[in-house]
Amino acid sequence: MSVSALVYDPVAPCLTQPQQTRRSLDALAGKVIGFIDNSKPNFHHLVDDLSELLVEKHGARSVIKRRKRSASQGAPASVMDELVEQCDAIITGSGD
Repeated sequence: MSVSALVYDPVAPCLTQPQQTRRSLDALAGKVIGFIDNSKPNFHHLVDDLSELLVEKHGARSVIKRRKRSASQGAPASVMDELVEQCDAIITGSGD
């Protein structure tokens, strides 16, 4: 007797077109770094600590933090547009 199993692929399809990537940063000094907090528990603590280190130890000019409504939703286009316009690098993260 043969047994079959149904396997689901957990990867969501990409709904956007690929964008031209920017070059990597040669240094953090003078740069504006953006964070997208995905609303999972404790990530905001990590972002606060990293923000302080980026400014105080690595000379980042500033840090911009934005929080998504939930981990399962993408950041609104207005938030992404704002971060892309103002930041030299954007980091999105997860916590728990």
